Amino acid sequence: MTTTRRAVLAGSAAVATGALLGTSEAQAEAKPKPTVVLVHGAFADSSGWNDVSARLIRENYPVIAPANPLRGVAADSAYLASLLATLSGPIVLAAHSYGGIVITNAATGNPNVKALVYVAAFAPEQGESLLDLQNKYPGSKLNEAALDFRPYGDGLVEGYIKKEVFHGVFAGDVPRATTDLMQAGQRPADTRTLGESSGAPAWKTIPSYYLIARNDQVLPVAAQRFMARRAGSRVHEVGASHVAMISQPSMAADLIKSAAR
Repeated sequence: MTTTRRAVLAGSAAVATGALLGTSEAQAEAKPKPTVVLVHGAFADSSGWNDVSARLIRENYPVIAPANPLRGVAADSAYLASLLATLSGPIVLAAHSYGGIVITNAATGNPNVKALVYVAAFAPEQGESLLDLQNKYPGSKLNEAALDFRPYGDGLVEGYIKKEVFHGVFAGDVPRATTDLMQAGQRPADTRTLGESSGAPAWKTIPSYYLIARNDQVLPVAAQRFMARRAGSRVHEVGASHVAMISQPSMAADLIKSAAR
């Protein structure tokens, strides 16, 4: 074989290989990313996810951060489940605090949910309540003395975190100018959510991830570690307050992206 012919054949092979690699890369880029649904907890709203959402949106993840009604475990879970039913394709559910019990119930039986991400969030077993888990280990400063209770409707009661303790208990590593706004605009939870039992947990059949906040004054770190271990979650720990997705948005976003791969 002449040198010229060898060069032509080698060049053709290189072009073919490059074309195949280009096709593979194009196919990878064309593969749709899962929709990330971000669920907030009590005493908060969806804006707590803003910095995480911005990071995900920059990387072309479809993001939805719905308003969690905060009216009760069964009712809130049913609401989220109905929203998830409108989405096609894979879904990654991420939740903070009380939102964890909501995704634990709402994702059960939904084959599109590929991963659950808990950010300092409740991941209950069937029959457990928020109070069961919050009081399982010592350390929580979110007690009755930290709350204002206000009646509404027909004999119903909502709870708010008091202004004077909001920063220290809820978000100690967030600037006070920010937590003042968070406190003023907090969305209260119906107090019935505290003792309402959870249903069959989705984490038994869906892979889970957990961002543990070591400086949490609401949900003790020991409880977070217990729930993450029980669920078989992939765990990351961060030195953060209860609102780790606000004070450490890059860590929260990175964990969600890991779950979405």
